[in-house]
Amino acid sequence: MLTQHPKRLHIVIVLPTYNEAENVDELFRRLFPVVEHERNYQFSILVVDDNSPDGTATKVRSYMKTHPNIHLLTGEKQGLGTAYVRGMKYATGKLGADILFEMDADLSHDPALIPSFLRELERGADLVIGSRYIKGGSIPNNWGINRKIFSVFGNMTVRFGLMIPRIHEWSSGYRAIRSGAFETISKGLEKYTGYIFQIASMHRVVQRGYVVSEVPLNFVDRKYGKSKIIPTEYIPDIIQYIVFNSSFIKFFTTGLFGFVVDFTVAYLLIHGFDLFKPTANAISAEAAIINNFIINNFWSFKHKRIQGSGRIFVRKFLQFNSIAVGSIVIQFFGMYLALSLYGDRILAIGEVHVQSWIFYKICIIAFLLIPYSYFMYNRFIWKE
Repeated sequence: MLTQHPKRLHIVIVLPTYNEAENVDELFRRLFPVVEHERNYQFSILVVDDNSPDGTATKVRSYMKTHPNIHLLTGEKQGLGTAYVRGMKYATGKLGADILFEMDADLSHDPALIPSFLRELERGADLVIGSRYIKGGSIPNNWGINRKIFSVFGNMTVRFGLMIPRIHEWSSGYRAIRSGAFETISKGLEKYTGYIFQIASMHRVVQRGYVVSEVPLNFVDRKYGKSKIIPTEYIPDIIQYIVFNSSFIKFFTTGLFGFVVDFTVAYLLIHGFDLFKPTANAISAEAAIINNFIINNFWSFKHKRIQGSGRIFVRKFLQFNSIAVGSIVIQFFGMYLALSLYGDRILAIGEVHVQSWIFYKICIIAFLLIPYSYFMYNRFIWKE
């Protein structure tokens, strides 16, 4: 009886190029021995060239005559995101790729790192990224201070703007992703140009609960050709993406609106009904909780909003309310302690005079309630 060997997974390395003719020979020279050594996989190389005027495509075609696993896809120059999506869709649809690699063609990404990516995939990762910002990774020492600041600051802005600090690297273009994961996140990705494509694709992977792993990357600056990153566009693009796509920013905005609801109800109960201040603040907190649950479900966390019957929605709301009891407790005892320790009086802040309970409430919401709520709701209500 013949033993059936498992089918080798097909890996397609997607190389977007524009004026990389000077780098093609050296890139292939480094790639070939690496892919030949990994005998458990079938490899193809797909060059996605945006009609480079320097003859990049011509050089690739010369290799295709002797290497049937090299493919070329040409098209108009429409940005990095469009090139990658076009190439990856071709790789999955026409070449039958099981795993897709992203790699720059300018020799900044060492092909010798490919086995490290594969080992992480074998351990269960859905996406593996070469990270410059974990132990063992690095950025070039010869970068100017401005470029270093743009790189580090841009990456930190994404990590904490999206409130996903566990992933250290967001803009690296050296990645491997399972084709199934790519197909899930690919719709509309082509609209992201430049390096925002990398951030958007990673963000979608995380939002859909796929497993992300990082391997150390020692990034090397290109020797030939010109860098395509424009820092003055890169940072504003990052900020724009975060503002429109960050669940935390939306959550914070919802929290501000909830604060208006909370404050208004508390003010009415205290000044309209002369209610005990801690009690009034506890009631106003519940009003804000109801407001925040509805807005967060249909806006802040809409990518993982509560689905199913009305019964499920009600159950989740009750669970949400149970967790939110902590907010009421924090408000009650926070206000009680503040009033006990610092008194119920009029505070002079410059030329402005304000009742102390208002100042205490602002501090309690900003420094206690918002961090507590974001952590708890992500953990128990809108889980990845």
